[in-house]
Amino acid sequence: MTRSLILALGADHGGVALKSRLAAALVEAGHEVQDYGTDGTASVDYPDFAHAVCSAVEKGKADLGVLICGTGIGMSIAANRYQGIRCGLAHDVTTARLTRAHNDANVLALGARIVGDEVALDILRAFLDTTFEGGRHERRLAKLNQITEHTP
Repeated sequence: MTRSLILALGADHGGVALKSRLAAALVEAGHEVQDYGTDGTASVDYPDFAHAVCSAVEKGKADLGVLICGTGIGMSIAANRYQGIRCGLAHDVTTARLTRAHNDANVLALGARIVGDEVALDILRAFLDTTFEGGRHERRLAKLNQITEHTP
């Protein structure tokens, strides 16, 4: 993986086991992990954990965020409601790499019921190892920022 980073992790009940596995791998790779829960399999509401992780990234308390639920869809929808957050839902290494390279994503969403543990680890490594390409993609990100600036 890349240079040492501070990563904010959050999951609902559907993603808690995968979150634990990813957190252990991140710590082993020398990264700092901020765990925003949940810690059990009792039913909880994913927006609460998306809020905690996205707030940490927005405020600069974490370099990047990782959100995990059953499909990753709910978490990605919730995360992308936050100004300054660009959350990419990845199901494979290619989508993880491209969400960073083309969209400068600062939060990764994963579906624990969609990808297995080993694939999720590969996705996370690709997400962390890829940098934003800039160039033509900067123009597109500027347009995304204009959209959020016009929202009441």
